Amino acid sequence: MPKPRIFVTRRWPAAVEAVFAERFDLTLNRDDVPLAESELRQALADYDAVLPTVSDKLPAAVFAGDVRTKILGNFGVGFNHIDIATARAKGIVVTNTPGVLTDCTADIAMLLLLSVARRGGEGERQLRTGEWKGWCPTHMIGTKVTGKTVGIIGFGRIGKAFAQRCHFGFGMDIVFYNRSQVDPGEAARYGARQLGSVEEVLAASDFVSLHCPGGAENWHLMNAERFAAMKPGAFLINTARGDVVDEMALITALADGTIRGAGLDVYEAEPHVPEALRRMENVVLLPHLGSATEETRTAMGMKVVENVTAFFEGRDLPDRVV
Repeated sequence: MPKPRIFVTRRWPAAVEAVFAERFDLTLNRDDVPLAESELRQALADYDAVLPTVSDKLPAAVFAGDVRTKILGNFGVGFNHIDIATARAKGIVVTNTPGVLTDCTADIAMLLLLSVARRGGEGERQLRTGEWKGWCPTHMIGTKVTGKTVGIIGFGRIGKAFAQRCHFGFGMDIVFYNRSQVDPGEAARYGARQLGSVEEVLAASDFVSLHCPGGAENWHLMNAERFAAMKPGAFLINTARGDVVDEMALITALADGTIRGAGLDVYEAEPHVPEALRRMENVVLLPHLGSATEETRTAMGMKVVENVTAFFEGRDLPDRVV
């Protein structure tokens, strides 16, 4: 029996591609550039499985016409870039890669918090451009982190890992909002306590870190009203999904001093980042590095291998979304 035909939309770690090549009839996007909607539609018509990333947009229109694909093995945890309802209607299974990127994403959130609080990005830019005039008592004063309160929106795996770093590494108080109730004893393991609303968390926190899913339910969760509800002088950290933040409202809040700064790893229209954000000194911007370690990206790819292999062998899928 011929091997299932598999299409990978971007280049993945070599070890993962090698396993796919051994098990399946593999086609790679060797140019490693984002595919147009028409190219994704053609892939769905030609291949038994398509393996997209979080940067591939798969709206309803991509699924129009005859579709051969039976499984989308998504490289990433988030899947709001895929029209799940249409995939389901077409009988397509969707999987993701939870669990394996928890620590690295929490590390990036911690990097952003420290960098924006201590003005690390500003300092490096000043030094590299030769503008640093030497040490003095009033130079580039930042914000102390130890002992401050961090508010977490979304207390899943990554939210908990971030809380652990903040509380046990920096002696920070942790408050959080989560849609479902978290057992108080479980929360206490991370030095955290649950509050009843997003607004309560915002009012209490010196730093607010987003760890909630993207998509319609949380679209622009952080808007003008919620920025106004933050403590004066507070900072926003986002390593979740870009559409959780209204970027225009964030720019206004930063410009008028409603909040003091922000650290961002994700954006609404990646790779586009608004010029106003790129010009601001009180913002630390990273190019979606949350899972960008060799160990994590390989583990993510192997998660997809496990899911796709299980699908074509007729076994239960470890990480089925639809």
